[in-house]
Amino acid sequence: MDFGLTDEQKGLQQKARDFARNELLPHYTRWDRTSEYPQELVRKMGETGLLVSTIPIEYGGLGTDRVTNGLIVEALAGGDFNLSLLSFGIGYDMLLEASEELKREWWPRMAKGLRFLGIALTESQSGSDAANVQTRAERRGDVYVTNGEKNSVSILNGDGWMLLARTSTDSGAKGISMFLLDKDTPGLIISKTYDDLGGRPIPRGIITLDDARIPVTHLVGRENYGFYYIMNAFDYNRALIGLMCIGAARQSLDETVQYVKDRRSFGRPLSMNQGVSFPLAEADTYLELARNLSFKVLWLRDNNRPHRKEAAMCKWWTPKVCVEIIHQCLLIHGHYGYSQDHPHEQRLRDVLGWEIGDGTAQIQKLIIARDLIGKALVG
Repeated sequence: MDFGLTDEQKGLQQKARDFARNELLPHYTRWDRTSEYPQELVRKMGETGLLVSTIPIEYGGLGTDRVTNGLIVEALAGGDFNLSLLSFGIGYDMLLEASEELKREWWPRMAKGLRFLGIALTESQSGSDAANVQTRAERRGDVYVTNGEKNSVSILNGDGWMLLARTSTDSGAKGISMFLLDKDTPGLIISKTYDDLGGRPIPRGIITLDDARIPVTHLVGRENYGFYYIMNAFDYNRALIGLMCIGAARQSLDETVQYVKDRRSFGRPLSMNQGVSFPLAEADTYLELARNLSFKVLWLRDNNRPHRKEAAMCKWWTPKVCVEIIHQCLLIHGHYGYSQDHPHEQRLRDVLGWEIGDGTAQIQKLIIARDLIGKALVG
């Protein structure tokens, strides 16, 4: 791995940092309090070239590698953790398997902030057991008639979702297909929006499919291969989720460093108390380690090398560490940190959700253990 950045990468990273500081950070807590989705601000992100930078140039994107996309995601997360999720474009990698027609329809609009996709995978009986999908899609002519219910659907206010549904009688991972489910699909009902602890501008919820008629053209890739497509995409997403969390935790750390330098206690700067400065030193160390691991995963992905184990490490450890760091920053601010006058409490709530989303710590450790010990020897 080359730890140096190209001039293009440095330029995009600085552009993202400037946008985060000037456009996102001043409004971060506002969207949480009002549960608003700032559409115009998201479009401005797209106009600036900071959304889904990996989309090829011929489809309206910048055509960057995944490491560069990670730099942008990390920088934006320091300004607004929730909106940084849109910058890596859930669904982009899944649409690599889609028809040219779907790519032409969706990718340019995703790059400009005009459309976004979430994921409709989880069901009441199949959260971590993702291969136990019961939603069924039956082909009838030029449509798939689909029935079922999806819980914990991400980006519920998006324009569509990558849907997994069973298209065969085979059990387990076999027989599951992936579809691009447009929000205007006949038979699709948004049943409930969750009142979550965090992530309020881009909520989760439940969708019901009651004889929903999905065009055959919205089948992504080969029929009955959808489970493998989404697992492959998760390996990429998990590194970006790590960088989102790191960006938020780094911002809290930077704010806390400035606070302890300015704040005086017992006649001297608070930073001179080792009980304050040592936890900050530990936080800086953990963030550096987590960051290196996250970018290693993206580098492995860009170079078509195996990275499932490393991605699982990113997913279980990085959000946990970042939650602990933000918590410590909140405590160092004392009763000010506990109030809504500072953004630490919101970052804590927002980042905490990603200890669950995209696979719990237990599932990630199972992936690592199977690679380390052997699948047949791990329960």
